[in-house]
This record gives sequence, structure tokens and C-alpha cells, in this order.
Amino acid sequence: MIAFNQVSKHYPPGVSALTDVSFTVARGELVFLAGPSGAGKSTLLKMIAGMERPTSGKILVNGQDIANLKAAGMPYLRRNLGLILQEHGLLTERTALANVMLPLLVTGSAKSEAASRARAALEKMQLGDKADAYPPALSGGEQQRVAIARAIVNRPQIILADEPTAYLDRNNANQVMNALKAFQAAGVTCLISSHDEEFLDSASRVIYLNQGKLSPTWQAVA
Repeated sequence: MIAFNQVSKHYPPGVSALTDVSFTVARGELVFLAGPSGAGKSTLLKMIAGMERPTSGKILVNGQDIANLKAAGMPYLRRNLGLILQEHGLLTERTALANVMLPLLVTGSAKSEAASRARAALEKMQLGDKADAYPPALSGGEQQRVAIARAIVNRPQIILADEPTAYLDRNNANQVMNALKAFQAAGVTCLISSHDEEFLDSASRVIYLNQGKLSPTWQAVA
């Protein structure tokens, strides 16, 4: 589903975010991306979503070459992606339900269908009773789960999560991670950036980055 082949990303003046990175993620696999701050994890995830373009190398996402994908093709790529960022970006003046409906309305779904699917996504995140609540009235963990509901409402083939548990207590972090694991169990490919040693220790596979390069500590965890 995801393949990086000698991918580099440079910013002027001479700043290297990624250097000659190569790896693959199979369909339906859950892979953790780890490394210190500034290692290039966020840049890597943004390149998969087409938010950043590689300076060199090739990125394939579900068979599509991101480097050569024209702007008109980006919406079709992103319909198959669920993107979860550290800053969830919920609209504070809209209810949880309205926030989750947005990706469907943008892609042309009828309002009634969008509302039905958004409610189902909130139910999956155990937030059905919070549909009419506004983000400021929700806890940090609830806000992050609303963001996940928004990310999965389009039924994506791939979920990209950038430190989705970074600001959560252990209970809320476990709820978020269990939700992501449930999507992977249903066949969704998941790539998750995390500093959380508890999750990394239990992961079946971790890709390590350090200063924009794959670290020699990359390994498959038993």
C-alpha cells in the first residue's frame, strides 16, 4: 500500500528533512514510526498524503506515484486516506457531528447521508452521546476521538496518524490506540507516529528515523 524508494526531502537553505529513505508497508499492516523530535516523521506522513512533495525518489501509495500526481488527482488520493494530526483542527463553532460530516459534504455526499455516516463513525468511537456537543465542551481524549471519527468517516484504505496520543492520559491513549487497532483488524492499513514506549514495545513492526534517515535500530519486534 505504501512504498518509499530512496526518498529525500530538502528545504532551503540546505536543510534535509529526509535522506534516501526506503521502506514498504503492506496492505492491512499496522506499522509504528518512531524517532526523536525533528527526525522527519511528520514530513514523511505529509508526503504520503501529498501535502509535501519529495525532492527526489519515488513514493507509491496504493499504486499511485505521488511525485508525479497532478493537483487534480489529489482529492481522489485523499479520499482513500484518513489523516490524524497532533493538532486535530476541530472547528469550535460546529458540533462534533458537524465536524465529522465535513469530509463527506466536501466530496458531494447528501446531507442526510453525511449525517448518518457521521453518527455511525462517532458511535464507533463511543461518542454517540456527544454528537451535539461542541469541541470546547469535550475532554482532550474526546476531541481526539472526534478527529479520528472524522478521519475514518470516508472509509479510508489507509490511516496516517501523527502522534495521536501525545497529549492524552493513559486511559484515553489506550482508547485511541485500541480504536486504530480495530480499524487495522478490519483491513485498514495504518502508519502511526508515536513516542509512546508502551505502544512501541507491543508493536509487531517499528520503523525508526533519526535525523531524517532510517536508523540502524529499525527492527521487527517479536
